[in-house]
This record gives sequence, C-alpha cells and structure tokens, in this order.
Amino acid sequence: MNPNLDVSAIRADFPALHQQVFKKPLVYLDNAATTQKPKVVIERLQHYYELENSNIHRGVHHLSQQATVAFEQARKTIAELVHAANSYEIIFTRGTTESVNLVASSLGRLLMKKGDHVLVTAIEHHSNMVPWQQLCEQYDSNLLVARFDQQGVIDLEHYQQLLEKRPKIVAIAHISNALGTINPVKEMISMAHKLDIPVLVDGAQSIAHCPIDVQDLDCDFYAFSAHKAYGPMGIGVLYGKEKWLEKMPPYQFGGEMVDQVSFEKTSFNCLPFKFEAGTPNVGGVLGMETAMNYILEKGYDAIAAHENALLAYATQQLKNIEGLRIFGESPNKASVISFLVHEIHPFDLGTLLDKMGIALRTGHHCAQPIMDFYNIPGTVRASFAMYNTFEEVDVLIQAIKKASAMLR
Repeated sequence: MNPNLDVSAIRADFPALHQQVFKKPLVYLDNAATTQKPKVVIERLQHYYELENSNIHRGVHHLSQQATVAFEQARKTIAELVHAANSYEIIFTRGTTESVNLVASSLGRLLMKKGDHVLVTAIEHHSNMVPWQQLCEQYDSNLLVARFDQQGVIDLEHYQQLLEKRPKIVAIAHISNALGTINPVKEMISMAHKLDIPVLVDGAQSIAHCPIDVQDLDCDFYAFSAHKAYGPMGIGVLYGKEKWLEKMPPYQFGGEMVDQVSFEKTSFNCLPFKFEAGTPNVGGVLGMETAMNYILEKGYDAIAAHENALLAYATQQLKNIEGLRIFGESPNKASVISFLVHEIHPFDLGTLLDKMGIALRTGHHCAQPIMDFYNIPGTVRASFAMYNTFEEVDVLIQAIKKASAMLR
C-alpha cells in the first residue's frame, strides 16, 4: 500500500463503503461507472440546500448573491484544476455526454458541410462516437475511425493516415472506459494541429486519476463529469479554448444565455453564459468543487501510485485463474481490468459475484464496437479507486474462482 495515501482514513470518509450486500461486506469495484461520494461532498450539498438555496446571477437578495459568489468561485477552482487560461473557458454541463453533444452540435454547425469528415477512434465510449456519427449523417459526411490492436493500443500510423483526409474535427478519449488504455492524447493532438484540425478530448475516465493541464495538452476542448471523480451526478464540465467558444453558436436557448430579447431579435450573453441556458445545477457545481478539492488534498501522484499498485496486483492474481482472459493490456493503462472466464457469460458471472457482495460492471460498457472487435458479447469489468484495497482484490479473486466452479 502506498505510504503517502492513508487508505483506511480515506475509506472512513465514504459512508457507502461501510454496508453489507446480501450479508457480505460491500466490495465496490464499479468506479469507472461512478465513484462513491465522501462525506464532505454530501455535506456540501446539504449545506447548500439547507442554507444557501437560491437561483443565481440575477437576484439582489442575500441568498442569491451568496450562491452566485460560491458558484463563480467554483468555476475558478475548476479552471485552476485543469489549468485553463481563463475561468470563462469553463462551461458547466450535465456531464461528459452533454459536453460532447454541445461541441458536436455547435462546432458542427460552424465547420461542417456535405462531404466532410470527423475522426474518432475505435475505442470510444458511445457518448463520444454517436454524436459525431449523427452529425455526419446530418451533413451527409463521413465518420473516420482509427483502429486499435489486440492490446487495445491505438494504431497511430492509421490515425495519421486518416488525418491526411483532413477531418474537420477529431474526438478522442483520454482513457478507454472499457479497456483502461491511456491514449497518447498530447501526441495525437499535436498531430492533428499540424493540419489545423481542432481536437476534443473525452476526459470522463481521467479526471479522477491523473492531473489535467489543458494548456500543456493544447486540446481545443476537454470534457469530464463530476460523478466519476467523487462528485455529484448530473454535473460536468466542458473546457473550450476561447477562440472556438467565441465563434461557436449557442447550443440551447433561454435563461442566462440571453442578453437582450425582443420579438424581432435576440442577442446572446458573453462567455461562459452563452452556453449555460436555463437554471444551473448550483448544488452540483458546489459539490463538484468540493470533490475536486478532495482529490487535490489526497494528491494525484499518491492516488496514481496506489491505483497502479492495485492494478498490477489484481492483474497478476487474475492471470493465475484458469481460463481467465484479460482484454486490454496496453503498456500504459489506468486501473481498469476487463475480463472473461472460460465461456461463462459476463452477466452470469457478474450476478454471482454480486451475491458475494462484489459490485462490478458487466456488458459492453457503452463500447459495442470494442466487443465486436474481440468477437465477444461483453466483459466483466473491475475498476479501482483510491479507496480500494489489496484485501478487496483477494476477495474478488476467491469469488471469481468460486463462481467459475459453480457455472462450469
């Protein structure tokens, strides 16, 4: 266990971890789907709704002013977290999916025309593939897909070949949710920028595990969700370079995003409000800020060291199980392991493991093209967070052996 991370103390911060499922202590290994929430996040939400609850920006009364200041301070906190040049480059959305849809809709309207291309990779989550696919259908354009190999590593030579077709937009995942592959996004962004192609990075799986510096990456857009990083559900972030956000048309209309309205014409607000139509999720934003501060307090380096140690240990132990196959063995990988045992269907194995108190994810993980590539129906996925332990890995290993024996 990493001496710089007091995992026992961290676990004490998470109420959900201290319960039983089917009379077994809960072993929560579904962190790539959503992480549990520490008490400080839960308490921040409670404090807002008990004492600060008010709509923001327009009210002159005390609660509205107080909530507005807290909301905009959270924007500055997130901007500092990802090293944005300006806080108004941070757009609050409902999550990664809405962030991607915003860019696909708005940047698509700005750039796309019939016969153009959009480039994605074959290991994208559906949320970073389907919006672009639909955009291409709308403009009678083409979706280019960079392939990957058996280890789950993107073929950069093929990616470069597709870039030569001059797609109008590139959209790539920082980390694959299904395979754990950490893509060389900085290199991929640089390759695209040499041809003046803007790049969106799906950071849903990375924000909880590694520090993000959007200026160092030089990405044009970066999207992530709070709920995969110890924060509330239904809130997320789109970072966008000012030069693009200024040019892009609004995504939705009404509320805070308007400036002047008449029946003849409407003008729109400045950044970031141009892209924040309707009543914002104020409590969610404040909870997200608290979650990000919690991560920074523990330290990305310490978190990564612990999670990497868990990944290495779990991988070694799983490979000792007869008939177990791991999908996605990139040399550069996050704390996600997707596997199958013999010919056991992942749902069957996952159901039995659940009865033993172990929460994992089973299925295609919103990445059906990956499963088609491996010619499998889906996988069982164990994903680790800062609060997981080596003892929990041991419980998982014994449970898989027992379940496998029962199902064969």
